[in-house]
Amino acid sequence: MSSVLPPNMDVRIEESIPALAADCAEMFVDLVQQAVDEGRQFKVALSGGSTPKLLYGLLTSDTFRSEVQWDRILYFFGDERWVPHNNRESNYKLAKDELFNKINVSPDRVFPMPTEGLSPDEAAEQYAATLHKQFGIAEGEIPEFDLIFLGMGDDGHTASLFPHTDAVHERKKLVAAPYVEKLASHRVTLTPPVLQSAHNVIFLVTGEGKAAALKQVLEGPRNIEEYPSQLLREARGSVIWLVDRAAAAQLEDQYTQA
Repeated sequence: MSSVLPPNMDVRIEESIPALAADCAEMFVDLVQQAVDEGRQFKVALSGGSTPKLLYGLLTSDTFRSEVQWDRILYFFGDERWVPHNNRESNYKLAKDELFNKINVSPDRVFPMPTEGLSPDEAAEQYAATLHKQFGIAEGEIPEFDLIFLGMGDDGHTASLFPHTDAVHERKKLVAAPYVEKLASHRVTLTPPVLQSAHNVIFLVTGEGKAAALKQVLEGPRNIEEYPSQLLREARGSVIWLVDRAAAAQLEDQYTQA
């Protein structure tokens, strides 16, 4: 384990992307069951991308679907692209097509980030209000997710906290709507305090294109402006990095070999 990383952070190097997704699915099942055993709802924030799509496929397969009490889960999102919900780029559409529709999740258990009929800032405010209501928290309090799924871009961003954007430094709002210059578009995203307050965070990172950034995020000096994923070094809960060998290619420290 790297001396740079806090004790609540674990890095697991997986042999393949399917193996990574399978390990993630098992973790998800265990965490949901833990919440059920404690008699409470399980609140998860989902992410977009190709690896989550593979994960959703596993969770809805015969192997896993009967292992999860789906009606005890409330589904939120870590971030969203500024596109309609029926757009193929939408994180919500991915989850709806690959997860919700296949297990018949009741719509009143799903809380997508709004992206139509309002401004990005209004969308952020509205989603913050949703979090306050569903988590039963007062103004100034931070929601504590049971689990937040995160990815990491080849530029070191996570959720929609991109390098050199004000959202990286947001400490008061629960949800922000940064304009991302390189994408020429707004995004809606949970803010650092929310990500850092989750009981569990699972990063899914694959591909050689992520290797250079991953090395800096895990082993480099603290520089959240350049590598926002480093914000999770300050997480209060458990942070597990599931990475494939291609993404881990430049890492120097000894990590768990899954």
